[in-house]
Amino acid sequence: MKFNEHHLELSIMELFENQGYAHITGSEIHHEKTEVLLIDVLRNYLLFRYGSQNITENEITSAINRIKNISSDLYDENKKVLDLLCNGFTLRRDDPTQKDLFIQLIDFDEPENNMFNIVNQLEVQGREQLRIPDGIVYINGIPVVVLEFKSAIKENTTIEDAYKQLTIRYRRDIPELFKYNAFVVISDGANTKMGSLFSPYEFFYAWRKVESTDKEVDGISSLITMVNGLFRMDRLVAVIKDFIYFPDSSDKETKIVCRYPQYFAATKLFDSIKSAMKPDGNGKGGIYFGATGCGKSYTMVFLSRMIMKSKEFNSPTIVVITDRTDLDDQLSKIFLESKNYIGDENIKCIEARDDESENKTGLKQELKNRASGGVYLTTIQKFSEDIKLLSDRSNIICISDEAHRSQNNLDEKLVINEKKGIVEHKFGFAHFLHESFPNATYVGFTGTPIDEMEQVFGDVVDTYTMKESVAKQLNKLFEDMLADRKSFEEMGIDFEEKAFYDILVACAKKFEFEDQYPEEKMIDLAKKIRLLVAKNVKYTDWNQRIDVKAEMKADLRILLDDNGYPPVPRDEVFKEVFEQAENFKKYEE
Repeated sequence: MKFNEHHLELSIMELFENQGYAHITGSEIHHEKTEVLLIDVLRNYLLFRYGSQNITENEITSAINRIKNISSDLYDENKKVLDLLCNGFTLRRDDPTQKDLFIQLIDFDEPENNMFNIVNQLEVQGREQLRIPDGIVYINGIPVVVLEFKSAIKENTTIEDAYKQLTIRYRRDIPELFKYNAFVVISDGANTKMGSLFSPYEFFYAWRKVESTDKEVDGISSLITMVNGLFRMDRLVAVIKDFIYFPDSSDKETKIVCRYPQYFAATKLFDSIKSAMKPDGNGKGGIYFGATGCGKSYTMVFLSRMIMKSKEFNSPTIVVITDRTDLDDQLSKIFLESKNYIGDENIKCIEARDDESENKTGLKQELKNRASGGVYLTTIQKFSEDIKLLSDRSNIICISDEAHRSQNNLDEKLVINEKKGIVEHKFGFAHFLHESFPNATYVGFTGTPIDEMEQVFGDVVDTYTMKESVAKQLNKLFEDMLADRKSFEEMGIDFEEKAFYDILVACAKKFEFEDQYPEEKMIDLAKKIRLLVAKNVKYTDWNQRIDVKAEMKADLRILLDDNGYPPVPRDEVFKEVFEQAENFKKYEE
């Protein structure tokens, strides 16, 4: 039996059923084909959840309309709907004498109270045609995940085709489905990836572990780890609640969905901080060892949201500390654009420890009359020998970036000052930081863990090693190579012709005439250039022979002119194409 997309789809449905999802085929759902919500399921959930508070049918309709009636461009719709799903909203009662209801369309506290469905082959009427997604995950009748499958053994089909199906055709034709979307999944059976609808393909990733202590897996095993790991019911609602990031404002369609190292790191640090907080704990919140590529900045933001949104922490103050003289631009920019996501309007970069001047924001003044809340970004260099208590509150959490560099020395050191002929008593920055916040909990992020860090931050809580990072990069490189090879085979050209095609396309884009020169003409011209250049490289010393190079230059210019490339002759275009031709010998070798 040939394994095709239909068999892959059924196999995935079975994996979801094993996780406790109720499987429904599209033909079993009786609905208007323009309606993507399972209205009856959502109504039943709301009646079950708020029945004890005597929610009325009209109030249920009003709650559903809060998400249905959001109308804007798709990115803004998705941002607003996810905000309502993740943070809940207040619903005014029909009876004004009754207290307002706080509505949560997903029960994050008790995931088993939610209704989980996996639906395949649901017909959705688009703007111009009918579309049938391969799979949709519903929670309480809300379509939070869309899945698209392609067969790995189908000729001329790749997992990237599944990406294009979702992000181009389905987004264009059935945008209403993606208004409620948390993330999308693409699979060809051999590879399975997830990501945001708005992200480029290269930012789609496999979910390679079920638990953080498991070994990473690839290939068909990554399909199983994704369903068993990411789609485990309690984990899916946790990811939706705390691990989907929208900035407060963006001129791009920025939406970040966590990768598995970020999820495991943030959740394990969260638990470690909770148990380490004083007065019951020792103030050592733990160390995260993350190699290059671990997504450290967003892990910090995910962790900060979890802490701020948790009832157990009761709105602590977070101080993010870097070891650079100037604040890390990328890190501070992300945090400053995360006020709504983190859930605190008071997120600031601190330029001074104390109130050193009128032009600087001082951490001392910020904390003076604050009992809770606030996220402050500062540098470790602000904490020096001028020791003053800033706050003795225990609900302060200090998150240190690159903690191994300058934030690991609590003890006094004796240093001989030969110039003065004396022995000086020196302390590290960590000592001064702890003097400023004696009852805080300290968390360290590092790419280079050292033993001294344990004295300040405690044990290593989670790791993302260089081996895992390199394996991920090599796997992506291999996928890109396969995709590139398939791309030029499908175009009917060989490797050398593809090199000339790429430079022709690049020049057309650079000099803005790609709409005047279709792909078919590009391919035909690339083949002609390949033949012309091949005629010249038969001479082993062609690159040193002025006569051969001059003849090739003339022939190439005539060829480009005859083929109308570019539509208006430009010396810059000819120069770039000729440089590629000169490199041809490298390909031959």
